[in-house]
Amino acid sequence: MDAYAAGPGSRPRRPGQAQQRGVDLTIALGAFALTLLLLSNLHEEGDRTLDALGVVLAGLASLPLALRRRYPLGVFVVAASASAALSAVGYPPGPPVGPTLALFFLGLHPAESRGGRGLTAGVVVVLYALHFAAVAVGQGGDTPVVEPLFGIVLWGGAWVIGDRVRLRRERVAELAERARRAERDAEREGRLAVAEERTRIARDLHDSAGHAINVILVQAGAARLHAERDPERAREALATIEDVARETVAEIERIVGSLRENGAGERAEDAIDPPLTLTAVTALVERHRAVGLDVELSIEGERRVVPGAVDQAAYRILQEALTNAAKHGEPPARVEITYGPRALTLTVTNSARGGAAEPSPGHGLVGMRERALLLGGRLEVARRAGGFLVRAELPYGAGER
Repeated sequence: MDAYAAGPGSRPRRPGQAQQRGVDLTIALGAFALTLLLLSNLHEEGDRTLDALGVVLAGLASLPLALRRRYPLGVFVVAASASAALSAVGYPPGPPVGPTLALFFLGLHPAESRGGRGLTAGVVVVLYALHFAAVAVGQGGDTPVVEPLFGIVLWGGAWVIGDRVRLRRERVAELAERARRAERDAEREGRLAVAEERTRIARDLHDSAGHAINVILVQAGAARLHAERDPERAREALATIEDVARETVAEIERIVGSLRENGAGERAEDAIDPPLTLTAVTALVERHRAVGLDVELSIEGERRVVPGAVDQAAYRILQEALTNAAKHGEPPARVEITYGPRALTLTVTNSARGGAAEPSPGHGLVGMRERALLLGGRLEVARRAGGFLVRAELPYGAGER
């Protein structure tokens, strides 16, 4: 919207204010000149000739248009009253240029700046009746017929045109605001999606690093114990540490790489490997077996394609559960993956190490629980019958998009 949206008495400060005042003054002067021209050329026998009073009344009927943006209703009242006075004192009843333009601009202003539709309509009707009566008085009491009909068409048309233009401008402004809101909403959703993805990446980084550090810790202890009595087993433990460290460094580089901008111009998704899923569960189990944790893997139910979010969360939960089993429990550990009709169930059990307490809610357990809850599932972590149990239930539908 332009300055028409400003309320009465307001003083909007904008770059085009001086230009708007210039346009309004030009309109007012043009209306004044046209009014004088009509009063001079439409003069007939019996009409009053243009004099100083006529010039003053013509000025009052047109020059207030310079203030149309600030006082639209007041400008119309002054212009219509002065035009009625011109007709009442005997000047030629020509087309009321000033009041007609004032009525157009009044329709162009928002309703709140016009004092309400009811008040505006009432003022227009009263001033039209006053104008009609003034024409009759100026013509010696004769009641004209053509002039009232022409006035109704002229003033009604000016009001309707101004009101239609205002409504169109308001619709255009509303559509522009909707577009801006949609753009802001899309930008906000994009930022939320980025934040969610970064949270997922941070969680994956913690799981991967935590798993590797625990495996390295166990193998380093084994290498230290067997360094003198069994050098071969010590070398195997060191080789396992090397393999785990190499794999972990590669995975961390993959995860962290997704947070960097690709300076070579390649798309990030083209350079990053897909996240680990249940297809890598066999390699995960073999890695733990290699470090001395006896793991039994059991898969029940008919294998099916599960949503990507469920597949990735299941792998990370199993990874963290096996890391806790190696850290806090004793072999053997049993992993059960059950493909149910509506949900994927993961169960990891192992014997508790002597004197071990129930697992504390560290970052690993919190991460597993968050993964399950985000997918609409649940996670159970408990100590039962001398052993630890981790059970996660992940609905299939929660991860679908």
